[in-house]
Amino acid sequence: MSALTRSTSRPDRCTPHEMTRFHTDEYIDFLARVTPETFDEMTGHGSRFLVGEDCPPFEGLFEFCSISAGGSLSAARRLIDAKADICVNWAGGLHHAKKREASGFCYINDIVLAILELLRYHQRVLYIDIDVHHGDGVEEAFYTTDRVMTASFHKYGDFFPGTGALNDKGKGKGKGYAVNFPFKDGIDDESYQSVFRPVMQAIMDRYRPGAIILQCGADSLAGDKLGSFNLSMNGHASCVAFMRTFNVPLIIVGGGGYTIRNVARTWAFETGLACGVKMDERLPFNEYLEYFGPEFKLAVPSNNMDNANTREYLHETTAAILESLRNMPFAPSAQMQHVPYDLEDDEGDSDSDLDVRISERIRQTHRRPHPPPESSYPSSDEDPLSHQRRRRRLAQNYITSLSSARKEARRERQERAARMAEEADAACGAGGGSDEERGASAGAGAGAGRDKARKRTFFKASRLDVARLLQGPDPGLTGLGLAEGAAGPGAAGGHGHAPHRHGAGVGNGITREWTEGLY
Repeated sequence: MSALTRSTSRPDRCTPHEMTRFHTDEYIDFLARVTPETFDEMTGHGSRFLVGEDCPPFEGLFEFCSISAGGSLSAARRLIDAKADICVNWAGGLHHAKKREASGFCYINDIVLAILELLRYHQRVLYIDIDVHHGDGVEEAFYTTDRVMTASFHKYGDFFPGTGALNDKGKGKGKGYAVNFPFKDGIDDESYQSVFRPVMQAIMDRYRPGAIILQCGADSLAGDKLGSFNLSMNGHASCVAFMRTFNVPLIIVGGGGYTIRNVARTWAFETGLACGVKMDERLPFNEYLEYFGPEFKLAVPSNNMDNANTREYLHETTAAILESLRNMPFAPSAQMQHVPYDLEDDEGDSDSDLDVRISERIRQTHRRPHPPPESSYPSSDEDPLSHQRRRRRLAQNYITSLSSARKEARRERQERAARMAEEADAACGAGGGSDEERGASAGAGAGAGRDKARKRTFFKASRLDVARLLQGPDPGLTGLGLAEGAAGPGAAGGHGHAPHRHGAGVGNGITREWTEGLY
């Protein structure tokens, strides 16, 4: 990452259909319709969907949810398409939202939606949470699977949400894939890093994820109105710097944070850190400068708060987590399958011509099918990003070979249809006798075709049925069966009655037209 390309983009908003990949239809419909005026009536005075004191409805609620979740979904798609190595969405990180209820100021769980999108391509995804509150919504969503590992460093005890004990390790197939480090009040930079680095190093060595989502809730900073930790800005940002060293595709999202000036400072500093930019400690002059007084610096210092986390407690907890990780299976694999690309593509300008965007999306959809899945993880001398780019090259070669095979098959079908048409012309030209005899002969042939392909007339056969018939062992019979339905009985071999290209052979004319139209 020595040479970084930095860019900003306006992501697409998350649609209600995309939200229902995790949340229930009923809950999403409620969020789309609720207003402060209809709140009591729609929720039964706050008892339904737990929308109330912690999560009140407000004007523009659903618009906010679609923007927040859309940013995280777009970030996941950019990682999948190898358009970025690191993506940042400070409007995301709402880790408390559940499948059918709001919780802890969170309405839509954008993190779960982004992880589900990443799982379409990656076998394993790692979620890290450094918010002062436990990331209960994300952990609950993936508590029984080994394809997502969650690691949360939070305050535990008489504190919201009251979950995330050391022994909460997952269930069933996900046993051991939920890591919780419960802190007490006053954790400082040195103590935090003394446990964060060894635990995350062990997880990365053992789990080897294909992508990482890092939730950087700023309520773990010193002086937060709701938090009780004592981290400085540099101590908080060191978690971002450490995870960046693994060179694994990374999504950084926001979260909590209730002392606004400290949140703004920290997330600005961490954005520069993610992009490889050294930030000046002196704040530039701007219209909001007065909010950062009296020091007017890019810094959030620790305070003199007591640290209730003793060295013995931190050492024992770290040892218990590392022992659990040693007993965990190494890099569990998952059976992958072909997943079609979405038509949505955020490359195009939203204000560009509609016809151009539709054509481009159709072209991208047909050009980029998923390659055959690879179950192997990159070798020890190949980092995940290089492995991902290599898979993209293999995918392009796979697409090229498929295209050549399809062209060859289409050419063979067209040649076969042409030969059938020529044979029909020759048969009609060589046939003697009166018109009545030829009509009787054609009617008998149509009857034979009808017996072989019962109810396969042109008007009753669907497009898929016709395509299947054209691939049958006897195209000639198929053509004759279609002829009777198209031209009607007594068509005299098709002379003057066929509405298709070959007037001499109605059945074969239909065969050619469907062949060229379908393929």
